Amino acid sequence: MYTIEAIQEKVKQSFGEQNFMDEPKLLYEPISYTLEDGGKRLRPVLLLAACDLFDGDCNQALNAAIGIEIFHNFTLLHDDIMDKSAMRRGKETVYKRWNENIAILSGDTMFAMAYRYFLKTPHSNLHQILDVFTETAIDVCNGQQYDMDFETQSDVSLTEYLTMISKKTAVLLAGALKIGSLYANCSETDREHLYEFGINIGLAFQLQDDLLDSFGDEKTFGKPIGTDIKDNKKTFLYLKALEQASTEERNRLCKWFSETLTDNTEKIKSVLSIYDKLDIKGITEKEIENYFSKGLQELEMINTENDKKEPLRRFVNQLLGRKY
Repeated sequence: MYTIEAIQEKVKQSFGEQNFMDEPKLLYEPISYTLEDGGKRLRPVLLLAACDLFDGDCNQALNAAIGIEIFHNFTLLHDDIMDKSAMRRGKETVYKRWNENIAILSGDTMFAMAYRYFLKTPHSNLHQILDVFTETAIDVCNGQQYDMDFETQSDVSLTEYLTMISKKTAVLLAGALKIGSLYANCSETDREHLYEFGINIGLAFQLQDDLLDSFGDEKTFGKPIGTDIKDNKKTFLYLKALEQASTEERNRLCKWFSETLTDNTEKIKSVLSIYDKLDIKGITEKEIENYFSKGLQELEMINTENDKKEPLRRFVNQLLGRKY
């Protein structure tokens, strides 16, 4: 059984051994640029941890772990174009460093590369593994479209928002876990518990990301605070504030979120002031805890030894900044 630290080292070493450069240079240089800065490598670590949870061979699942991380980074290239994001992980996004056309084509190539990595290692469950990956990829695209729809939709509900982030963010974590478990040939029941564990942890993770965008530390977060407010994103914080606000506060929020400004200093300050008054930070933290607890309940229902679940428990605690 591996520790999470050992799995993280395995992922780091494996990526270090890959060469993503090829010709034409302007197609592959942005791919290498994107993948050289690993970020958390959350999805490949979860995939291998799920495989190890059921005593599977992590080496068999390693190419799939690389593939799912390439896919995740492909989505970021395209998301940054759609969101007009200039920074990612503390450095320029691909479309800003090169241009939109290069970012689109490099992203398309990464999607194809992801499948190539999945196909590198034969496995008896490969057809099912690719089915899960394909459905996950489609769900992520569905989630991104909902996200874009919400930009012009005035009556987004909290339920709709949670469905969107479930598809855009949580399904990729859940899919990684399910794929890892397929490499280990575990039961279908355990796979589904693991998938639901991933969905709930993914929702908690995204809500925390929403929270950090408004209340985090800019240096730690890797991008400017208040970006969601500036971009009029209808996040959990905004939708919950509308729910809790007085008529006057609701009108002010709706006014701010209908404007696109050159200087957003006053806008961000005013919206955060309303959030503070309504304790949106505290409400969001409770919701994060709720999904986190649901996720752990699903993990507990998996039919394997308790000590084998410990690395995943510890890892998700660390991800959400909890002392464990």
